[in-house]
Amino acid sequence: MQQLSRVAPAWRSPQPATLGNRTHQISAAREAVITNRHNAPQAFVDPLIERSWRRCLDRGLDPRHGVMLEPVSPHAARLAREQQRPLLEAAAPVIRSMTRAIMHTGYFAILTDAQGTVIDVQGPVDTTNPHVSAIARVGLDLSENAVGTTAIGTTLSELKPVWLHRGEHFFENTTMFSCAGAPIFGPDRRCIGMLDLTGANVSEQPSLRHLVAQSARHIENALTLSKAHQLLLRLNWPGNVPGSESDGLLCVDNEGWITGCNGTAADMLGLSVHSFPLHCDDVFASPSSHLFDAARQHKPPSHLPLWSGLQMQVWAQRPAQSVSIHGTCPTHTVPLKDVETAMIRKAVEQAGGSVADAARILGISRATVYRKLGKQG
Repeated sequence: MQQLSRVAPAWRSPQPATLGNRTHQISAAREAVITNRHNAPQAFVDPLIERSWRRCLDRGLDPRHGVMLEPVSPHAARLAREQQRPLLEAAAPVIRSMTRAIMHTGYFAILTDAQGTVIDVQGPVDTTNPHVSAIARVGLDLSENAVGTTAIGTTLSELKPVWLHRGEHFFENTTMFSCAGAPIFGPDRRCIGMLDLTGANVSEQPSLRHLVAQSARHIENALTLSKAHQLLLRLNWPGNVPGSESDGLLCVDNEGWITGCNGTAADMLGLSVHSFPLHCDDVFASPSSHLFDAARQHKPPSHLPLWSGLQMQVWAQRPAQSVSIHGTCPTHTVPLKDVETAMIRKAVEQAGGSVADAARILGISRATVYRKLGKQG
């Protein structure tokens, strides 16, 4: 059994003025919640972190007791990875890209399953640092039950992105860490794991919460596109060009049932794990047969009404048409510029040849319409 070494709590260390204020605020909130057990919400700590502190206290955990990390056998480490093969395959190219952004920061990436078990460690891992080598191990349990308040445990408990810095960790001997985490949802909108960026005795980098959340969305896109489907619907609001990583993605079977979606589509349509089973005809105020016809005829994106009254751009594709996003290898990729041009031509046609009206519908300038269509102004 390995114990993280005890260090003086970071919130007592001398800090520059700005960081000192932040450190003092964390210390004051920590004392109020953990030491004095005050029930009042704390103004200077993320409510997600405060709730994690209180969960740890409710479990009877003592912040002064050291975190004990159990050894992991090679068999357990191998089994942890084998059980999460689809997630590992979808995450690999995303994490490779992400680690380029953190190469010189002292942070590294940890991927876990939905229970907080480490299934992958990537990036600039300083194995000479005993704090880093203690946690950078496949098969290790880093859940909230095991190690208290961390980005991993808090993210999996709250299912939201989070940033934690030093004294915001529950146990005193984990306050050398700073970390950002974001949940990863499968196509059925169930949480299947989380992505974490962690560093020991590093500078505070709250912007990493955005990086890790964006990377988690890319992994979700790859997982969605890898799901078997007969029809892929790419969603975007009018004025945007479908075919990028910002698209909402809906997987549809041959009878029109929606079998999965990414986070963007879930946000656009208000979907959750409880939304399924769901049929296209329950979402779009247009028969699903029209979507299959559009895909067979390779039609460009079109505006479709939702039952809510909103209009949405929908690009219906057969699986082989799918535009490449991290982790996919389509057999046929439609160039984005061709999609954009086709959409603009369709808007001009629908506007009766009026470039001004088409530009207004698309939310772009007339000059842009002329340029994209290769015309003279």
